[in-house]
Amino acid sequence: MELVQTTHKGLSILFSNYYSKVTYSDVVLYKKHVNLPAQYFVSDVVSIVTGLFLCYVGLIGKNEGGDDILEEPLLNGDSGASNEARLTKGGETVTPYSSAGIFSILTFSWIGPLIAVGNKKTLDLEDVPQLDPGDSVVVGFPSFRNKFEAECGTINRVTTMKLVKALITLAWKDILLTGLLVILNTLASYVGPYLIDSFVQYLNGRRQYKNEGYVLVSVFFSAKIVECLSQRHWYFKVQQVGVRVRSILIAMVYNKALTLSCQSKQGHTSGEIINVMTVDTERIGDFSWYFHDIWMVVVQLVIALLILYKNLGLASIAALFTTILVMLTNVPLGKLLEKFQGKIMESKDKRMKATSEILRNMKILKLQGWEMKFLSKIMELRKTEGGWLKKSFYATAMTTFFFQGAPTLVSVVTFGACTLMGIPLESGKILSALATFRVLQEPIYSLPDTISMIAQTKVSLDRIASFLRLDDLQSDMIDRLPRGSTDTAIEINDGHFSWDLSSSNPTLKDINLKVQHGMRVAVCGTVGSGKSSLLSCIMGEVPKMSGTVKLCGKKAFVAQSPWIQSGKIEENILFGKEMVREKYERVLEACSLKKDLEILSFGDQTVIGERGINLSGGQKQRVQIARALYQDADIYLFDDPFSAVDAHTGSHVFKECLLGILSSKTVIYVTHQVEFLPSADLILVMKDGRVTQAGKYDDILNSGTDFMELVGAHKH
Repeated sequence: MELVQTTHKGLSILFSNYYSKVTYSDVVLYKKHVNLPAQYFVSDVVSIVTGLFLCYVGLIGKNEGGDDILEEPLLNGDSGASNEARLTKGGETVTPYSSAGIFSILTFSWIGPLIAVGNKKTLDLEDVPQLDPGDSVVVGFPSFRNKFEAECGTINRVTTMKLVKALITLAWKDILLTGLLVILNTLASYVGPYLIDSFVQYLNGRRQYKNEGYVLVSVFFSAKIVECLSQRHWYFKVQQVGVRVRSILIAMVYNKALTLSCQSKQGHTSGEIINVMTVDTERIGDFSWYFHDIWMVVVQLVIALLILYKNLGLASIAALFTTILVMLTNVPLGKLLEKFQGKIMESKDKRMKATSEILRNMKILKLQGWEMKFLSKIMELRKTEGGWLKKSFYATAMTTFFFQGAPTLVSVVTFGACTLMGIPLESGKILSALATFRVLQEPIYSLPDTISMIAQTKVSLDRIASFLRLDDLQSDMIDRLPRGSTDTAIEINDGHFSWDLSSSNPTLKDINLKVQHGMRVAVCGTVGSGKSSLLSCIMGEVPKMSGTVKLCGKKAFVAQSPWIQSGKIEENILFGKEMVREKYERVLEACSLKKDLEILSFGDQTVIGERGINLSGGQKQRVQIARALYQDADIYLFDDPFSAVDAHTGSHVFKECLLGILSSKTVIYVTHQVEFLPSADLILVMKDGRVTQAGKYDDILNSGTDFMELVGAHKH
């Protein structure tokens, strides 16, 4: 510790002595009135600036973050504990950027501690601090959605222009700030071309005032510093805006995908939705880099023409007309690139849709031997997409070739006009004109990329806006009652439901159902009789044609085909809930999962899903049931989950789950196993979308033919 402090003081004294010697030498020379060449003065300016910086580091600078370990005593028994505390520090603290001072923001020194840690070891997630609440999508998205819906009424009425307006409103402060930085950067970049003629005249002996050389060098140096700093902060802010816009659009598309109606889902596969969520949102986020290029080209052109007019006179008009001619060619090229981009995204969607369908039904393709047939279909779609990509790249290459030759064309036309008009071409004016063309060539070079990006962004905005306009699930589908306000858990009166609202034949007809809290209701019937649709209408997924649906309490649904997320078994069961060990063990026992976990090497820490081991259908189903049980809902909907497990395990799970843990809950279960029916308080027999029989097992066994046929077929 003492060694570190001594070293720190030594560096401070060294830097202070350095600065004092530099300053002293300047003062002595000044008192002796020694006339030094200009390069000595520049050297002194650089030395003073460097000395000030070293003094700041030596006297004021502090070691932060990872350097604290250097100041710890060697014999410290709690060093391990302090290391552990330091590992978790990053996940608890907010980014230093949110509380950084002006100097720290100006020099980006707020990120220094993180870079210092990364220089010593590979960064872990615990080392990276949390986002500022203003940059977090958790905070930003709700406020953006509220403002957006207040302006558009509902999200289904969104248009491309309204979406653009909302995104600009979201980031208007950062857009104005980056606009000021762009203007500052542009003005600073033209200081050199503007003053280079005066500098050449000064070198040739034509001096306009005293100390002109010092002033010119100081202005050049200051302008370059301003240009560098403004450019760095400009790039940083536009990247920050792009990430913020992209994250909010992803959240908006994701939330929309959760509420899509069944008709909308049929027209848009998961592959298309993923395309919108990844490709289109990323493209709109990347457009922040090109946002100011649209008007920046005009500003730079005006400044360049003023400098050229100052140096070359009327010959600058030739440069103006040539530049306008070059820029007018953007219109047809932009339309062509926009057309190609639309075709590329359309063919990409078709390919993704076909690929998703093939992967989902790979077992059928393997059994039927249709691999080559569908491979040829995929290759044909790839060929179509590749054709549009080839046309787009050819058009982009042609545009780039044309615009990269534009600065040379402008220079030739301008100097040719000077020769024809008899305007003298002095060395200073030529250098100034060439420097102006050099600065101007960057926006002209980037003009093709800007045009292409505008076209791509417009296509992506249109796609996102059209996706947001898709129909949602009916908001008034279910009347949700407060918990504990009534003894009835589920009530349906005169319900008519249909997956296709244009169809004259509803999927479910004349549904009347009243389920009290704590009841067990069994639903049975032949294949296609509407059992799963009945559960879907209780969840609000089947469009309602008429009638009322009332629901009181939190519901949990177990589908017939198990859904597993990539992760540990424990994560699949907890599903975001906190771990309560006693409850967790009871759920594992009820779902007969303990024996399966004993077989696995890592138990419930085993990774399953796409990135882990493959479980059997019955194991997946029991993990899904365990997840539903752990959520501790009020109403449970089971869509024949016991068909995926063997008879013995199914009986155990039914007894321990439905008759045990869920004995006080409201349970509606679809089943084909007759042995599970006597335990139900109410049995619903369905046929052709209607409830043909309802009652207890013994009551309906002899009261109708439909239930007798089901029982008889099972016994047979």
